[in-house]
Amino acid sequence: MIDPRAIIDPKAELAADVHIGAFSIIGPEVVIGAGTWVGPHVVVNGPTRIGRDNKIFQFSSLGEMPQDKKYQGEPTLLEIGDRNVIREFCTLNRGTAQGGGVTRIGHDNWIMAYVHLAHDCLIGNQTIFANNASLAGHVVVEDQVILGGFTQVHQFCTLGAHSFTAFGSGIAKDVPPYVMVAGHPAAPHGLNVEGLRRRGFSSETIAQLRRAYKFLYRSNLILKDAIEQMRSLVEETPEVGEMIRFLEKSSRGIIR
Repeated sequence: MIDPRAIIDPKAELAADVHIGAFSIIGPEVVIGAGTWVGPHVVVNGPTRIGRDNKIFQFSSLGEMPQDKKYQGEPTLLEIGDRNVIREFCTLNRGTAQGGGVTRIGHDNWIMAYVHLAHDCLIGNQTIFANNASLAGHVVVEDQVILGGFTQVHQFCTLGAHSFTAFGSGIAKDVPPYVMVAGHPAAPHGLNVEGLRRRGFSSETIAQLRRAYKFLYRSNLILKDAIEQMRSLVEETPEVGEMIRFLEKSSRGIIR
């Protein structure tokens, strides 16, 4: 399963059925789980942990040191879960000591070509990163977020679950759950209705989330007052409660 032209450090730990393509380099302190396929010309440096059944395509660089001038060689980590697809020319950097020490990618993510995930980013499950999407350091992307091609996200921003960014979006503040944004700088463009339908949200839940969106974006209310209006929907629609919790913990402010 390992091409003889690949270079595997003796301190790397690979499951018995891991595939490593020609001219790939697997460094020390790299752990790769069962069923993972690594194509040709991939470089994986450690400390990096990669789970099961991932597919990593040619010319990607995983686990390289963070692009942070404060980094002084501390033993930080890149952690990748299971069943992720990482396409060509992606760069996923390790964390920094100041940022928690780990860059983490969850499960079942689809990461297209030329995507950059910087140090200390935390990515949830079932996300999609279209070509050339880039995250600066310390960005949080929650579950089932879709980033359009060439989306750029400023450091310390959070993208809430089920949110959607259009092609070429410039994100400098937090994006609330369920919301679509577009533009540079990005602005809100409605609820991610089609995405919610595809994921099995009921028409009643979507209608309530639309009401919450109107309180937040179309009622000329300050944020505090919009949240108070949204609370009336929580008992019937817990998903609105998730939206409120996101808004209340945002330290960077939301796109509005």
